[in-house]
Amino acid sequence: MIIKVEGNINEYYVQSLCMLFFPGAKFSEGEEAVKGVPVVAVSLRESENGVEAFASIKLDSKIKTGSRYENYKKEYTKNRTAKIAVGIAVFEAGKRFFGTVPPWGILTGVRPAKIAAEMLDRGLDFATVKKTLEKEYFLNPKKSTLVTEIATIEKKIIDETEEDACSVYISIPFCPSRCAYCSFVSYATPRLLSLIPDYLERLKSDIDRMFETIKAVGKKVVTVYIGGGTPTTLDEYQLEDLLAKIAENVDVYSLKEFTLEAGRPDTITKEKLDIAAKYGVTRVSINPQTLNDNVLKQIVRKHTSEDFFRVYNIARESDIKYINTDLIAGLPGDTFTGFSKTVDTILRLSPDNVTVHTFCVKKAADILRYNSDIYSRGGGDTPKSVSYALLKTKNAGYVPYYIYRQKNTVGNLENVGYAKPGSEGLYNIYMMEDVHSVFACGAGGVTKLISKTKPMKRVAFPKYPYEYLDMNKEPEKIDDIFKQIVDFYEERP
Repeated sequence: MIIKVEGNINEYYVQSLCMLFFPGAKFSEGEEAVKGVPVVAVSLRESENGVEAFASIKLDSKIKTGSRYENYKKEYTKNRTAKIAVGIAVFEAGKRFFGTVPPWGILTGVRPAKIAAEMLDRGLDFATVKKTLEKEYFLNPKKSTLVTEIATIEKKIIDETEEDACSVYISIPFCPSRCAYCSFVSYATPRLLSLIPDYLERLKSDIDRMFETIKAVGKKVVTVYIGGGTPTTLDEYQLEDLLAKIAENVDVYSLKEFTLEAGRPDTITKEKLDIAAKYGVTRVSINPQTLNDNVLKQIVRKHTSEDFFRVYNIARESDIKYINTDLIAGLPGDTFTGFSKTVDTILRLSPDNVTVHTFCVKKAADILRYNSDIYSRGGGDTPKSVSYALLKTKNAGYVPYYIYRQKNTVGNLENVGYAKPGSEGLYNIYMMEDVHSVFACGAGGVTKLISKTKPMKRVAFPKYPYEYLDMNKEPEKIDDIFKQIVDFYEERP
């Protein structure tokens, strides 16, 4: 796909808009039209009172256009007004070209609840926020209702968050095997798994130093999240070693939430869950993704539905308070019938949280090696599956409490966390909505420093475990990471 822009337009934003109609699109630097390659042209004209955007989509002999004029408004910056105009112009061109309307309208960002939250903060009521999302951003009514409900629930939790609160993320980027759709920085070969002992020694050192730094900058840890990868790839001894180190640095029983992302049923044992409970873990995620064994084989998951049921029962009998289960709608080989059966079965188990993801494949996923035709503009059965999950969870007493979107999801759909009231996953809200600073340790860990008086700052550890371990040879690089954190809080805005 070729994109041409004229005027003060963010080209990356235009790419995101194009992917609403061309999922999985790859963008070319070329200027000349090539047969079979779409060309999207966008221009923006600014005036004293507003902006006007024009867009066209051309593919061979077919061309459709769209335009939008937006007056400046006191509640929006000029950049926001321009973004809305460009978004609607591209949206109109795409709607005319394909005859379809993306369910999320012109919203392209990862955090759709942010816009609804901004409106609520301005004092708008639920009905007005919903109507505005439909009128100005072209969300369909189901999506506008969903995102406004989530923003309302998040606002209550965020408003109750202490001023000095923060969270800690600890990265265990190892898995026993790699799922076909996975794009995370996780490692599954025997050679790379052999890094785990050295990795943990280095990680424990950073945990000590990170908690010392958090104390030095005057923050209070309220949630800890151990993610990956699959943290329960660690054996019992390694897991206890890690949890004991965390307990040395923070009173785990004072935390609002302590999550262990177990994830893979084939890595979970009763002993590991007992150890987790012993060290104060309050929330564990056990993820079947689907209960269809044929689909599990197709996506190269190394467990069966029976494995999931066995492990779920072990978790329910443990002293861990909350259980989350992840499901994925739109998996290759799955159908609405299959997915709805999975949803119904999971709800009968009554986990505290159910997170429903939409199938998303990124460039690094193994599945693209043997199935490059996996993207679907309409989404096939997936929109129906996602709607079914929303309806059934609500009927079962769950509330949608957090949401995020990704590029290249089937049908341009969303990922939503549902919870029994009072059991919402707090870290998910804090992290997704940038409520407070999240301090990260481990390979691929990115610390997000949040302040009301200055822009967010990200401080990252190296992405890959072997690079992370190599930092032992360059202690000055380790020192610099922690110095950047301290400097952020010491420097005046």
